[in-house]
Amino acid sequence: MSAFPNASARRRVDELREEADRIQAELAAAEQEWQEWTIARQRVGVLMSALADAGIADEALAPVTAAAKQKSQVPVWREGLAWSALSVDYQRILKTLADRSRLGQGPLTCQEMAASLGMEVVPARVEALRSKAKRLVARGWPAEPAPGRFTLAQAASGPGGGS
Repeated sequence: MSAFPNASARRRVDELREEADRIQAELAAAEQEWQEWTIARQRVGVLMSALADAGIADEALAPVTAAAKQKSQVPVWREGLAWSALSVDYQRILKTLADRSRLGQGPLTCQEMAASLGMEVVPARVEALRSKAKRLVARGWPAEPAPGRFTLAQAASGPGGGS
């Protein structure tokens, strides 16, 4: 028997380990995000309860609640929508892509983006960044011309949106 089946089996094991590492990193990022949301909900509940005890009406809190909901979601890009409609994390991603575009450089991978954002380039951080970049792509902010490579969409080319 030749070494070929052994090499093939070894390659398959390596591929599966890489996939398992990627899934573990994605799971860690999702768990972190879930934990942050859980803590935020608990804190909001405590604050809302304290405000209700203080006699502050729900109508007075409506603008604050609406602003919080808007910041926690990624709106679909449309003409005239400014980057300020996004949370700071998403704005940083777009700024990085815009800087790269302004310099005439090609699309960025998430590893490159993490490094340029000063993040630790480890699977959990990269996968969390990839998740955010994909969410932005799905809503029309950046483009993904090739799998895993991101660039600023022509329409959403500046902080003012549509400029």
